[in-house]
Amino acid sequence: MWLAGKTWRFEVIAEDGVDPIRHGQKPGPEIYAFWHQCVLACAVYFTYSYAVIIISRSFDGELVTRFLRYFNYDAVRGSSSNRAREGLFGLKNVIETGRTAIFTADGPRGPIYKTKAGPIKLAQVTGAHIGAFHLEPERAWVLGSWDRFMIPKPFTRICVSWAQGVSVPAELIDSQFELKREELNAAIERAHHNARAYFGKGAE
Repeated sequence: MWLAGKTWRFEVIAEDGVDPIRHGQKPGPEIYAFWHQCVLACAVYFTYSYAVIIISRSFDGELVTRFLRYFNYDAVRGSSSNRAREGLFGLKNVIETGRTAIFTADGPRGPIYKTKAGPIKLAQVTGAHIGAFHLEPERAWVLGSWDRFMIPKPFTRICVSWAQGVSVPAELIDSQFELKREELNAAIERAHHNARAYFGKGAE
């Protein structure tokens, strides 16, 4: 993966008013959210960011954690369904120490393209902004998994598409919380659609 990633060419696009994070750039204490299918491309793109990602305590999660450490990531163990509070507390500490927290917004089990509550809860307790992005390879192997997991082919171009992110106030009633979750979901999907359109691909 390290060698294949060296051959990928990242091309960045962004909605008006968005200042995108570029390959090799170290971001600040923010939250980033993207779809689970983009994990491999994301691992390479943010390899020098020293970001922290929340990963489930499953056996598969342990394998992913070991893999990401080769790309300079740290992991907080937990998920939307298992020890979620512990994971969010760990990511809160990450934000407070000036580092970046990254969520696979629809992980670890889906359903695909449906944001979980975790990024909104973390933004609510930390005041950190949520950035929304998608990485779309021009050429990739797509697995038959729930997330349509993408393995970018060597020497392919990858569109890194950024959408307007989401800010979450500290005080939210239940109905407002759901509206913010839907707002983030729509932002990631815009980034997704814009990236596919960049390569002339239709909607999925």
